[in-house]
Amino acid sequence: MRPKQLIGMTDFVDFPDLGLLDVAAKIDTGAFTSALHCKNVRLVRAHGKTKLSFWLIDNSGEKPRQFFADEFSQRMIRNSFGVAEKRYVIKTRIVLFGRKIRAEFTLADRERLKNPVLLGRRLLRNRFIVDVSQKNLSYTAKQASTSPLIVY
Repeated sequence: MRPKQLIGMTDFVDFPDLGLLDVAAKIDTGAFTSALHCKNVRLVRAHGKTKLSFWLIDNSGEKPRQFFADEFSQRMIRNSFGVAEKRYVIKTRIVLFGRKIRAEFTLADRERLKNPVLLGRRLLRNRFIVDVSQKNLSYTAKQASTSPLIVY
């Protein structure tokens, strides 16, 4: 078993399957499931199959992009106000500390919230120890590993 990695209360994460880099994420041990900000989540029929359509907005200022998921589920999730709501759930990969982790994300409109991504206990369990006094540890490690070494 791998040793647990220290993670702070916020970080910037990558979603390679979705082409999103450096997305602001809040680490939330009070949430069970992770969440990803999106808009216009709906079912569509394409080539005789039902797919999940959703629009993602990244923080680069680019236009929103439409995505389709063949594999998805729907479940009741209790939001931050304690109200149960039905949300769609997809599986995708997230990169933290150079590790690609396949995880479930509910699709939610997080426009009014500071961070478009929430990382919950299911993703954190047996992988990370949360230190709320720290921030952006994965992003800092990523920057250090991609910075060119200047030797004088």
